[in-house]
Amino acid sequence: MKLISYNVNGVRAAIKKGLLDSFKDMQADIICLQETKAQDDQVLEALGADFPHHVSTNSAVKKGYSGTCTISRTEPLSVTKGIGIEEHDQEGRVLTSEFEDFYLVNVYVPNSSRELRRLDYREGWDVCFREYLKSLESKKPVVACGDFNVAHQPIDIARPKANYNKTAGYTQVEIDGMTNFLAAGFVDTFRHLYPEEVAYSWWSYRAGAREKNIGWRIDYFLTSESLKSNIKSAAIHPDYKESDHCPISLTL
Repeated sequence: MKLISYNVNGVRAAIKKGLLDSFKDMQADIICLQETKAQDDQVLEALGADFPHHVSTNSAVKKGYSGTCTISRTEPLSVTKGIGIEEHDQEGRVLTSEFEDFYLVNVYVPNSSRELRRLDYREGWDVCFREYLKSLESKKPVVACGDFNVAHQPIDIARPKANYNKTAGYTQVEIDGMTNFLAAGFVDTFRHLYPEEVAYSWWSYRAGAREKNIGWRIDYFLTSESLKSNIKSAAIHPDYKESDHCPISLTL
């Protein structure tokens, strides 16, 4: 089973840049999109009336903001929007699809924002989301994927010293949040297979960062420890350029 996670930074804009052709090229069983920036009906309209796969969406209350979408060849047994906490469920950030053997959680983790004004909120979010994943895991294994908005280690960011504790996505609070996911028994699939490989999944649009490969690895597939032996491959795919992120994949 091949899974893709892709922060598309606006699904309608990405489709205009060729996203549907990329879907065909990817040959995935499930594709999880983050930051759709569209309401549920707008996502379906953008994909087209003849789109052949099952589509689940969770859009933010605020229009044109955040949002997640999961596309699958087979219909999930159930779909859940949010994590059941009203404070955290206004922005369409979590979409859970239940399949026979596992839960797939598509997530767009909140950014701590400029001047780190949302850092306290983000810290609380990480705790609640981790507890949500563990509650699912008590029933069956979990795969959680998406834009976690954190570079976990210095290897995951091109300029660690310049950004540490100054820039959203590379503060100790956020780093600790990811460490706590792993301590809770989740596996960073890419790092599990490639402990020393430098690869990024997001680049700023400014100053030619992508061309210079001044990037961050902030998109992840995490799996329950019980799925570790099922991890066949994990990869980052910088050649797809419909967004400032690139897709990442996991084959189980």
